[in-house]
Amino acid sequence: MQNIEYMVDQKTKKLIITIDLKKKGTPSKSGKSLVIASTQGNADIGRGIKLGINCYKPASQKVLD
Repeated sequence: MQNIEYMVDQKTKKLIITIDLKKKGTPSKSGKSLVIASTQGNADIGRGIKLGINCYKPASQKVLD
């Protein structure tokens, strides 16, 4: 995973996902986007549950301040 942290709250059984939006990002294969965070496919997060996330922006936009 790239710039993604997750945890399961054992009391509520809720999945909590954290992505740092201040990260600059890396160019996508096409170069049209900057990938801020990705699971790089579907990641197994336990008990047969899969997670797939892509967080990106056009390469011409600035990162959040």
